[in-house]
Amino acid sequence: QVQLVESGGGLVQAGGSLRLSCAASGSIFSINTMAWYRQASGKQRDLVAGITNSGRTNYADSVKGRFTISRDNAKKTVFLEMNSLKPEDTAVYYCKVDVLVGPLSVVRDYWGQGTQVTVSS
Repeated sequence: QVQLVESGGGLVQAGGSLRLSCAASGSIFSINTMAWYRQASGKQRDLVAGITNSGRTNYADSVKGRFTISRDNAKKTVFLEMNSLKPEDTAVYYCKVDVLVGPLSVVRDYWGQGTQVTVSS
């Protein structure tokens, strides 16, 4: 099994910063793409940012220039540095990790439990 543990959410004022972390553990042969999604109350879950195992990144237009995704492959951890936060960034943030549990296995998605980010105006 694969476990994802998220940390770093909280309450921050508009203009502030937060750093989210998501650490993967368990039966992992290799990790492909790691990503962050968010889901605001009453809305669908949307991609915020993703990073491939070669370091290629992509971002939602709404966070470009403010958020930075990175990863530490040795620690099987993905980070999301969030700056210049806005009230509209308020949501539950989820990490998603694409994992191979063996050399001949198929890629499977695993999700973190979610961490609340609240930005006050």
